[in-house]
Amino acid sequence: MGAGGLRTLLKTVRYEVLPAKATEEKVLAHVPRDVVVTVTASPVKGLEPTLDLAGRLAAHGYRVVPHVPARLLRDDLHLKEVAGRLREAGVDDVFVPAGDADPPAGPYDGALPVLRRLSELGGPFSHVGVTGYPESHPLIHDDITVQAMWDKREHATYIVSNLCFDPRVLADWLVRVRRREVTLPVHVGVAGPVQRAKLMAMATKIGVGESTRFLAQHASWFVRFAAPGGYSPEKLLTRAENALTDHASGVAGLHLFTFNQIAETEKWRRSLLDRLDA
Repeated sequence: MGAGGLRTLLKTVRYEVLPAKATEEKVLAHVPRDVVVTVTASPVKGLEPTLDLAGRLAAHGYRVVPHVPARLLRDDLHLKEVAGRLREAGVDDVFVPAGDADPPAGPYDGALPVLRRLSELGGPFSHVGVTGYPESHPLIHDDITVQAMWDKREHATYIVSNLCFDPRVLADWLVRVRRREVTLPVHVGVAGPVQRAKLMAMATKIGVGESTRFLAQHASWFVRFAAPGGYSPEKLLTRAENALTDHASGVAGLHLFTFNQIAETEKWRRSLLDRLDA
């Protein structure tokens, strides 16, 4: 990949973190204030840890993007309370996936009804993200996931793609999205320099039921991390050069899944930027 294109991507990153006990300390110690921090939400722990951490990080001067899964919202009043709390904390960007809670906590079984309701409430957030799936969703057909982005485009301002390890699959997906005239900018989801052993340890800490579901849905991730030579985000970025830098792809930046290996992810990013600058 050309140094300029890769440098631009590395400077427009978002770090996805889990709201664990030590997350705030890790972010403060290792993440610059110009890096956007997104905070996941768990069907096991609910929204409270996400909202709490998002508020604290926003108070520290970070631009924070909390995940607000539709299936964790109890009712319309809960949605209004969540929106009000986040706006009071200075948050103007939210990511609205469907979520994995089964059964849903309330009437929302998908992201679209929540997105529509937020629009009806006057659009309390300047930026609203939705999910894209370059690799097949374990429960939803590919054509349906692309159609869903079309349905959501009037209520969202950007797309965050789920993890993808195949540059050809990623490139084909970006083409398919644009052919459907979905023009929202895309933040491409990439795993940071995560180690399989640490990923396994993280999965076992997020709750027995949730970690079982996580491992079942993402078994291929562990195969890739354990492959000879391991997983290299730099290698993926290099091989996906054309898709990521093509203006027609509309890639706005990288969404790095840190799996809470925050220090390692930032060290890798800084090291690669230093090498490119040199």
